[in-house]
Amino acid sequence: MPQQSRAGRHWGPSQLQGGLAGGLSGNMDSEEAHSAPVARDPGRPAPLECAHLTSGTPRGGRRKDWSCSLVVASLVGAFGSSFLYGYNLSAVNAPTPYIKTFYNESWERRHGHRIDLDTLTLLWSVTVSIFAIGGLVGTFLVKLIGKVLGRKFTLLVNNGFAISALLLMACSLQAGAFEMLILGRFIMGVDGGIALSVLPMYLSEISPKEIRGSLGQVTAIFICIGVFTGQLLGLPELLGKESTWPYLFGVIAVPVLVQLVSLPFLPESPRYLIFEKHDQAGAEKAFQTFLGKEDVSREVEEVLAESREQRNSRLVSVLELLRSPSVRWQVITVVITMACYQLCGLNAIWFYTNSIFGKAGIPPEKIPYITLSTGGIETLAAIFSGLVIERMGRRPLLIGGFGLMTLFFGILTVTLTLQDHAAWIPYLSVVCVLAIIAAFCSGPAMTTEGCNEMVERAVE
Repeated sequence: MPQQSRAGRHWGPSQLQGGLAGGLSGNMDSEEAHSAPVARDPGRPAPLECAHLTSGTPRGGRRKDWSCSLVVASLVGAFGSSFLYGYNLSAVNAPTPYIKTFYNESWERRHGHRIDLDTLTLLWSVTVSIFAIGGLVGTFLVKLIGKVLGRKFTLLVNNGFAISALLLMACSLQAGAFEMLILGRFIMGVDGGIALSVLPMYLSEISPKEIRGSLGQVTAIFICIGVFTGQLLGLPELLGKESTWPYLFGVIAVPVLVQLVSLPFLPESPRYLIFEKHDQAGAEKAFQTFLGKEDVSREVEEVLAESREQRNSRLVSVLELLRSPSVRWQVITVVITMACYQLCGLNAIWFYTNSIFGKAGIPPEKIPYITLSTGGIETLAAIFSGLVIERMGRRPLLIGGFGLMTLFFGILTVTLTLQDHAAWIPYLSVVCVLAIIAAFCSGPAMTTEGCNEMVERAVE
C-alpha cells in the first residue's frame, strides 16, 4: 500500500528521512565567519513592533517578543510551505472516483478498451505514492541549493516547483493525459521536501531561543490546517465534483502567490548571513528586524561563538556516529522513534479514508463529511499539543500517543472484521479512526523536534 509521510518539524516529505535528516541538515553551515565586533548605529530608530503581540515574562525573567516581522515570516512561510504540503495530502482523497474514471477514459481513447482493474489500481497507487518519492528527492536537493541560495531564497525559488505542479495537475483533465497528474504529484512532492526541510531551519534561526519551541509548532499546525482545507474544498458542494476536481489543484496558486509577494520583503536568516556570506552587518539588521529591538549584540555574539566553535570541532560521519558508544542510546532512540513514526500506518488512514469508511458500511453520501471531521480532529489535536508540550514534555506525549494508537488500531482491526455482525460496529470503526488521528497528532506528530535536538547534540 503506498505511503507518504506526514510532517512534524522536518517532516513533510522531509520526514521521509525523519529526525536524522532534520538534525544533520542543521549542520550544513560550517564555513568560517568573521568575528569583528558588533557595531550599531545609535541614530537609527528601532524596528516597529506589534505591542499586542508581546507576551509575558517566561522563565528566567526575559520577555518573549513577537515582532511583526517574526509573526509575518512564520505565517507566510508556513502558509506557502507546510500548509501546501498538508493540502496535497488530502486533496486527492475526495476526487478519487473521478480521477479513476479519468484514467479509464484516457486509457480507452488510446488503446480502444477499458483499463483492467489491476492496472488501474497500480496507476492510482503510483499517483498516491509518487508524492513521497518526490519528497525524498526534495530533501536531497536541500543541502545542494540551501547553501547557495540561503533559506529565504530557497523557499522563494521552490515556488517554481509548485507552479509547475499545479499547471500539470490542473490541466491534466483538459489535456486528456493522466501522466501529467502523476508527474505533477511528483514535482509537488519535491516542493514539499525542500520547503519542509528549509522552513524549520529558517524559523528557528530568526527566532529568539525563548520562543523557538513555540514557533516550531507553527509548521505542524499549518500542515493540519492544510489537510482540513483540502477535505473542505473536496466536498461535493464545493470542488469535489466530476467537472471541478482539477480546480482542487489550482487552489495551490493561492499560498504560492502569498509567499512570492510577501517573503521578498523579509530579511534572510542571520545565521546564514554570518556562516555562509560572512555578512555581520546584514545579520545584525536581520536580527533587529525579527526581534524588534535595536540592541542585538548578544544574539550576534552567540552566532559568532557558534561559528568559532564549529571551526574548532570536527563533524563526524554517519558511520562514525553509528559506531560511537557515547551517543549510542541517542541514535537508538532516534531510529526507533522515527521508525515507529513512519511505519505507524497513519498514511494508510489518510490516503484511504474514503475506502475504509466505505468498507465499514458508511453510506457513500455521508463519507465526505465524516472525512472532513478527521481534519478537524487533527487540527484541534495539534493545537492542544502545542499548548501542553512545554509543560508535559515530549516523552509522555510520545509514549501516550503511540500507546493509544496501538490500542485503537487493534480495536479497528476487530471492528472491520466484524462489521457485518451489527449495525453499530461500522460507526465504532469511525470512532477508532478519529481516535488514531487524534493520538498521532497530539503526540508523535508534534514531538519529532526532540529527536532532531538529540541528533544535533550527538553530531556535535
